[in-house]
Amino acid sequence: MTAVPIATGRSVTGMPTGKLAVWWVVASEVVIFGGLLGSYVMHRLAHGAWADYAANTNMWIGATNTLVLLSSSLSAVMAHNAASKGDGKRAAKLIWLTVLGAATFTTIKAFEWSMEISHGYTITANTFWSFYYTAAGLHALHVIGGAIIMAIIAVAAARNENLHRVELIGIYWHFVDVVWIFLFPLLYIAK
Repeated sequence: MTAVPIATGRSVTGMPTGKLAVWWVVASEVVIFGGLLGSYVMHRLAHGAWADYAANTNMWIGATNTLVLLSSSLSAVMAHNAASKGDGKRAAKLIWLTVLGAATFTTIKAFEWSMEISHGYTITANTFWSFYYTAAGLHALHVIGGAIIMAIIAVAAARNENLHRVELIGIYWHFVDVVWIFLFPLLYIAK
């Protein structure tokens, strides 16, 4: 019999400890991204020239990545549904589909950045591109981190172990999607 960590089933607040921990992580991430996006908006409002720089982002690439992330959120929801029914194998397959979405997002992002950098739009070009690469880069790191955690959870889920973790990574993944929903219009549409 495998030992289960005490935090798996313990609940002091009426919420399982693991879920509470994920919500604390999400709350701290809201502060980080909120500060970054707030400073972006304030700086952009004060500098009209940013519209000229923002015109060089590719809205269709950003829209494609939005579709990829939203689709991966659907597979994360379906994975949670499968896990809640005790179907770890199906949950694992759907988590791997979500990981594929994360890999697709980062591949598109790498292509996009290499194209922008080849045109001279680097992190040091001006403050718009500094904010752009910082915000999108921080988000991409969260996508990569989420994909790594999902891969670990998928392996366990395939063995029908720790299925409650499917919901936990789903909460985090939806947060990553919501951040992109804010980034997409700010970086790609508002020109």
